[in-house]
Amino acid sequence: MAEDVTHIIIHCAATPPDMNIGARDIDKWHKERGWSGCGYHAVIRRDGTLQGAEDGCRRMDRVGAHCHGYNRRSVGVCLVGGVDEAGEPENNFTPEQFVTLGRVVVDLQRKFPGAVVCGHRDIPGVTKACPSFDVAEWLAESAAGEVA
Repeated sequence: MAEDVTHIIIHCAATPPDMNIGARDIDKWHKERGWSGCGYHAVIRRDGTLQGAEDGCRRMDRVGAHCHGYNRRSVGVCLVGGVDEAGEPENNFTPEQFVTLGRVVVDLQRKFPGAVVCGHRDIPGVTKACPSFDVAEWLAESAAGEVA
């Protein structure tokens, strides 16, 4: 899969800030939808903990299930949070989550040179606000953007 990755797509779990879930919870939700398990390759918890395959996410060598039409050529990273108590999009991610996201993006860009880093909402045809912040703006302002 490595040579085929064209996108690193950032998602949110669409959970309120007081809902401290992880990859195993998402794995359960995705199985309930009939999928084979968690569709993301990485999940970043509220405290900034990075979760991967050993925690219930997809292995990097497996096709994800996170962005229709892009799954075969992308890596999906999900931040826990992203909506307010009423379910409306909200950038409510913690500083720890953004630090971890920066490290993850830098690592993935090294692993998949040339891959475009974007939000789920930036994919043509996507109508949701996910990940509830402007990834391009964040990249431009973060250390992760120096690798792009």
